[in-house]
Amino acid sequence: MHMTLMANMTWYEFNERKDKDVVILPVGSVEQHGPHLPLFTDTIISEGFANLLGDKVNGIVMPSINYGYKSQPASGGGPLFPGTIDLNGTTLINLVKDIIEELIRDGVRKIALVNSHFENQAFLLEAIDLVSKNMPANTKIIMMSWWDLITQNTIDKIFDEIEFPGWALEHAAITETSLILKFKPELVHMDKLIDEKIEEVPTYQVYPIPKDLVPKSGLLSIGRTSSAAKGELIVDEALSKMVEIVNKEFM
Repeated sequence: MHMTLMANMTWYEFNERKDKDVVILPVGSVEQHGPHLPLFTDTIISEGFANLLGDKVNGIVMPSINYGYKSQPASGGGPLFPGTIDLNGTTLINLVKDIIEELIRDGVRKIALVNSHFENQAFLLEAIDLVSKNMPANTKIIMMSWWDLITQNTIDKIFDEIEFPGWALEHAAITETSLILKFKPELVHMDKLIDEKIEEVPTYQVYPIPKDLVPKSGLLSIGRTSSAAKGELIVDEALSKMVEIVNKEFM
């Protein structure tokens, strides 16, 4: 099996496969990820998983949605950093809804969203829910975020020296750094990674967002024990679960 990039297909080729194969939509963001990771981190991770999943299930991988819902201080640093480009919730919902509806109109019946931006989740589900109310009976849509697929056993292996802070605070830290070391190591600047984290995690929201709420680096947790090997651990487990889910729901 191998995946096909939709962007490289002719419409004739897409038309032949549209109602048989899984169409995979990666969703990421453009968001600060500290001094050592690229703004495109979430999208790189989504595309990495989507391409590997496509290889396993003979899927068609769509061009990514590169922008996501508003970065939040306690999960992405918030809107305090230049280069973080956010969408309003209604914009993201309508964008995803329009894309899925176009796929269904074209005859696609198996759709899988692969998400890597923490703040996207509720808005992707809202878009899917709105579409599902009027879609053909033989159509199914799934949405997967890689961190939901990681077991405690793997978490223990990854956080062998540093305590696991929870997924929301694991921003630009061990897991994301390790995943970029796996997918795009040339974009990681480990020499610029510093030991810094958010000292007081807010238990409520306040606007305007205080400028001193998040460390100036944008880091929310310690990432110094990141490695490509840990990235491989994450990819192996999450990808295996993604394949299981796709086979269960679509095959």
